[in-house]
Amino acid sequence: LMQSHTAPINKWIMEQLIMIDALKRASAASITVIIPSYGYARQDKKHKGREPISARLVADLLKCAGANRILTVDLHTDQIQGFFDGPVDHLTALPVLADYVGAKVDRSKLTIVSPDAGRVRVADRWCDRLEAPLAIVHKRRDKDVANQVTVHEVVGEVEGRVCVLVDDMIDTGGTICAAAEALFAHGAEDVIVTATHGILSGPAADRLKNSKVSEVVLTNTLPTPGELELDKITVLSIAPTIARAVHEVFEDGSVTSLFEEQG
Repeated sequence: LMQSHTAPINKWIMEQLIMIDALKRASAASITVIIPSYGYARQDKKHKGREPISARLVADLLKCAGANRILTVDLHTDQIQGFFDGPVDHLTALPVLADYVGAKVDRSKLTIVSPDAGRVRVADRWCDRLEAPLAIVHKRRDKDVANQVTVHEVVGEVEGRVCVLVDDMIDTGGTICAAAEALFAHGAEDVIVTATHGILSGPAADRLKNSKVSEVVLTNTLPTPGELELDKITVLSIAPTIARAVHEVFEDGSVTSLFEEQG
């Protein structure tokens, strides 16, 4: 059962839960839920008092509805896999995105950039795949203002380099655009942005349009909003990756082998 959690998110989650329940009551032998973009993934811990952990709640709802297995792509944090009491196949779009970028950029000038400390591990895997150096943009969020980011400094050599910013999702575009500005301020020749999930809400269209970023590369885990028809946005298909994983699951093969190939 495949469904991505896009806007309006509560509608799509509820619809998926109802379909799972219908399958369970129709005596399905097993129910594998494919969620290319997992809803509420960013709410995986309490940032301050009296907050919900919504990512855990979504996992509990899926389990209660009757899901036996979850297959998803690039969770916001790896620990969300532990929220579900059953198998979770956590795929990554890294090969799709990295191979596209690697084929069109002079690799001798390439630098992989993590937009914050939390994405360094993913950026490291990009570096290994494309044999490129790593840089990091240090940022601080305003905990009282949603989506408000202040960039502090760039760690690493970016002057005269083609920088590839790698992230798991772009929501309002604040983090990515601020990071790109910091890279250009430090002498970057060009900046390409890549992300698995293009939420692109609110001011994202204007921010990306007005930024000096040359290209934004996304996958189709979420539908790209119709009003965001920008020449600089490229959408790649994640379908072949998911199809291979589904084949391995239902042929009793090894999904882990996909991870090894992707790493």
